[in-house]
Amino acid sequence: MLRLHALNTHYGPSHILQGVDLHVPAGRICALLGRNGVGKTTTVRTIMGLTPPTSGQILLDGQDIAGWAPHKVARAGVAYVPEGRLIFPDLSVLENIRVGERKPAKIWTLDRLLTLFPSLRERSGNRGWQLSGGEQQMLAIARALVSDPRVLLLDEPSQGLAPMVVRELGSVIQRLCLEGVTILLIEQNMKLAEAVADELHVMVKGRVVYGASPDIFRTEADAVRARYLAI
Repeated sequence: MLRLHALNTHYGPSHILQGVDLHVPAGRICALLGRNGVGKTTTVRTIMGLTPPTSGQILLDGQDIAGWAPHKVARAGVAYVPEGRLIFPDLSVLENIRVGERKPAKIWTLDRLLTLFPSLRERSGNRGWQLSGGEQQMLAIARALVSDPRVLLLDEPSQGLAPMVVRELGSVIQRLCLEGVTILLIEQNMKLAEAVADELHVMVKGRVVYGASPDIFRTEADAVRARYLAI
């Protein structure tokens, strides 16, 4: 479904992504872990076309979309939930969702989204700033889903959320995968990533240096944490 091959991205003279290779199979959840500043967010921004790559390929169902404008990437079936949610604080819940609706949704209709996120239905008339952190995160996901994406890029969705809300978020991510959405999850929360992902990868200094299934990851978690993730 989504494959990155020898992907390089620079910010000015800084070489951020250094030959990234990553495969996200269709219908799977792939988690990318790593410390702050290693290039995880740059990875999804590059996929989405918000930061142009210097070289390499971004293959979506075999088609190279590297360097495409963000609106073309979105039309190809990729949606992005950015770190920090970035919802519109002065718009209502329904208005926030409709911002992402390029055309009437066929799969993730408004009614289906409000069924998936019942708290948003209850607060549909509230402004974005009136929602809790967890509700804002669900709203950001709903805004992305209304475009009927095939691939969903989630950047640090658990950031700042209480453990109970993180568990609810994990259930939503797994349900989306069961509904046919392929997911690339950027996370620092190892527990969430291990609970939901079909594959776990670790990035260090702009390179993917480790990959394993959840079963193998659990047996190696302490070593992986000490080698790649400890501060």
